[in-house]
Amino acid sequence: MNVLLIGSGGREHALAWALSASPLLSKLYCAPGNAGIAEVATCVGLDITDHGAIVRFCRGADIAFVVIGPEAPLVAGLADDLSAAGIKAFGPSKAAARLEGSKGFTKDLARDWQIPTAAYRRFAERGAALAYVEAHALPVVIKADGLAAGKGVTVAEDRDTARAAVAAAFAAGGEVVIEECLVGEEVSFFALVDGSHVLPLATAQDHKRAFDGDRGPNTGGMGAYSPAPVMTQALIDRTIEEIIRPTVRAMAERATPFKGVLFAGLMITTAGPKLIEYNVRFGDPECQVLMLRLKSDLLAALLATSDGVLGNFDLRWHEDAALCVVLATRGYPDAYPRGTAIGDLAAAAAVTGVTLFHAGTARVDDRLIATGGRVLNVTARAPTVAEARARAYQAVANIDWPEGFYRSDIGWRAMAREPGAP
Repeated sequence: MNVLLIGSGGREHALAWALSASPLLSKLYCAPGNAGIAEVATCVGLDITDHGAIVRFCRGADIAFVVIGPEAPLVAGLADDLSAAGIKAFGPSKAAARLEGSKGFTKDLARDWQIPTAAYRRFAERGAALAYVEAHALPVVIKADGLAAGKGVTVAEDRDTARAAVAAAFAAGGEVVIEECLVGEEVSFFALVDGSHVLPLATAQDHKRAFDGDRGPNTGGMGAYSPAPVMTQALIDRTIEEIIRPTVRAMAERATPFKGVLFAGLMITTAGPKLIEYNVRFGDPECQVLMLRLKSDLLAALLATSDGVLGNFDLRWHEDAALCVVLATRGYPDAYPRGTAIGDLAAAAAVTGVTLFHAGTARVDDRLIATGGRVLNVTARAPTVAEARARAYQAVANIDWPEGFYRSDIGWRAMAREPGAP
């Protein structure tokens, strides 16, 4: 079949890389794609906010299946518009995508279905929110209600930070959610969901803060690894039974069944796993490490999800660990320059076990240039996290890009748990 992938980031390059290996695939297109995706798919210059243009392209190119990578098109109802046109798609409906599109919606659902999460309050008026943070014990977590590309969360440890976060959230529009600050270890949990069946994926853990030692502002993610040793089988089982399955039942009872990949951001507390938030797509950069470990045919798995037959499906994974280091433009996640040149990546790609996934890149006059904040994902697979980390950083050292930066401590939690660690 011909397949269209929507998106242009590192997540989409990893998905394109995995999809391109499927024996079910005839031709893979990507809109709009990037310089790396262009190596495994035909990139087309579609405006992905123009759903009508996407439908027309699908009909003209005989597209049988559309894989929607980013959250914005899902929240905007692209899956619904494709379905209405008779085109099969992977990704939840607009109604089901509210799990990511509205923090308040998800918090209320968790409250109603006794899903463990942080205590919270919702505010539609700035004055009330400011009064709450003045009176409430710190720290608190302040979240913009809508989409914020992974950067709409502030952990406020002092009043000035809390006031500024509330002001910024309301300036962006919508509501604000203020939560208790959970204490524990954060982890990413993914499951394919076909409306009723749940198929968990391998575990992963990412690094949100910009700088070493988990310092600096939140980002979309500066690195990840899989598996996440903190997620024991007992914790996986509790997460599925206490968090994922109740959510799937709740969405089905609302007549908005969830179909797609459900991404639960968890805090592992002394009381067990608690839901921080939901996303309704693969994580970025977690997707990159998951795809490197996946043995099974990704296209078959996504089709089974869309067709509602996950109850008869299973996935196989490499025993190896995978680790991803994100190279970002200096200044990210704040203002940063665009158009800086990146040197030849051949030496980095030649390192054993390394796969390079592009995020914000383009080719101009035979030069590879940076077009975004997060630009390259250097991903490696090896028997242990420590070995994967060594390979990834060896490849990073071979990249010629003075305008880039990266964290040097990706995987530190997992390495501390590996046998023989000090």
